[in-house]
Amino acid sequence: MTKPQKDNLFILIRSLSKSEKRQFKLYIGRLGVNEDSKFLLLFKVMEKLKVYDESAILKEGFVKKQQLSNLKAHLYKQILISLRLNPSHQNLRIQLREQLDFATILYHKGLYKQSLKILDKAKTQAVTNQEKNIAYEIVELEKVVESQYITRSLSNRADELTVQAKILSRQNLIASKLSNLSLQLYGLFLKTGYVKNDAEYQKVTDYFNKRLPKFELSELGFREKLWLYKSYLWYSFLIQDFKSCYKYSRKWVDLFYDNEAMIRLNPVFFLRGYQYLLEALFFIKHHEKFKKALYELEQIVQKSWFPHDENIDGLVFLYVYSNKINLHFIEGTFKEGLPLIDEVVQGLQVHADQIDEHHVMVFYYKIASLYFGTEDYKNAIKYLSKIINNKSLQMREDLLCFSRILNLVAHYEAGEDYELDRLIKNTYKFLIKMEDLYAVQREMVTFLRGLGDIYPHQLKAAFEQLHQKLLTYENHPYERRAFLYLDIISWLESKIVNKSTGYIIKEKFTKSK
Repeated sequence: MTKPQKDNLFILIRSLSKSEKRQFKLYIGRLGVNEDSKFLLLFKVMEKLKVYDESAILKEGFVKKQQLSNLKAHLYKQILISLRLNPSHQNLRIQLREQLDFATILYHKGLYKQSLKILDKAKTQAVTNQEKNIAYEIVELEKVVESQYITRSLSNRADELTVQAKILSRQNLIASKLSNLSLQLYGLFLKTGYVKNDAEYQKVTDYFNKRLPKFELSELGFREKLWLYKSYLWYSFLIQDFKSCYKYSRKWVDLFYDNEAMIRLNPVFFLRGYQYLLEALFFIKHHEKFKKALYELEQIVQKSWFPHDENIDGLVFLYVYSNKINLHFIEGTFKEGLPLIDEVVQGLQVHADQIDEHHVMVFYYKIASLYFGTEDYKNAIKYLSKIINNKSLQMREDLLCFSRILNLVAHYEAGEDYELDRLIKNTYKFLIKMEDLYAVQREMVTFLRGLGDIYPHQLKAAFEQLHQKLLTYENHPYERRAFLYLDIISWLESKIVNKSTGYIIKEKFTKSK
């Protein structure tokens, strides 16, 4: 089955609310554009399409194929202009840019005093709200305007602006270096996952220390601290120091609570901070703090003042539902988590344009794990197959590897032995190719490969032997990562005592409380 063709203009039009479509038509009317204008006709046609279909547009006869590309580009631009004028999109950053534009126009008209008045007000607002890149641009324009408009009463103005520019430049430089470091570490994590050995640990540590800029904590504002915590967070994730992950994600979230105005201005960063906090708590299995943080997140996004748009709503869905499933994993309540599956599948359709394919596959892995925990191995295999058969996706190597391991176990449990030999060979080849063959994975593949030679009365002893081997890796600094994706230990214990995996995990959770 071929995937429906994606088109940026079509996706943009489909994302428009009824009020935004109405405003666009009013905006076009104010321009005095004729109702038969080609780009307006194009808008009306594309608005009705369920999927992008170029042939359906050309059939309307108002545009030729060679003209369509330019017409689409023009319509795309007009929609963006209309959206920019919409009050719901008038955030602080846009307003500051607008003030900067106004001041530039006044400067070119020679109205220096008016230009400086707007710039001074905008600069104060920018600095107060941590928009220091725009603040620096404002100061630079102030310097240009002041060179044209000099009065005796402002004799110290040059020194004042020079000092402001120097401070802002320094803070922007630190923020830039920290944001670069954070992004590079995140990219490394997406590509390779956690460090695999001492050599990689040292490499990542050297990489981090070399790129961490020198600074005094007292000179850092909200924005610089945010990037600092993000950098330490990703470094901690890479080296599997999950207690440090909790420490810096907690600092990240608390930074917003200490500067509540920033939640409204930067809701995406706030939400991501909560996601990493929850992920860290999940990894260190701190149930009470996890449950409390998830409750706080669900409550705050429902506040009337909390910002909402397509992007934010997509992230809220992603983070809330991902962690609702994780809560069931912690508690071992797999059966109780099954109703979430329909909600997740529906949500993935609603937010299809906001959630990237990597996160869709992560949801599929979680869904497969829920089914596995309820011993519904057929459905577990169904969702794991969606990940394994996705050849076009570049995603985390560790997730791809453990999808295959869980798939092997699910096939064994489902009694599909005829598939097992082929799957074992394919999985082994894949792991070697990915250079991601760890002791836990190797032991699992070797065990499953040898199952055919074990007599039924020897099975329990074989499970016990593998269980003892794997227990030695449970707290290993690098091997323990295997147990973050698949609780193999609990599965083996379920086979030994002849009870479900969900029962074993739930029993462990109850005892740990």
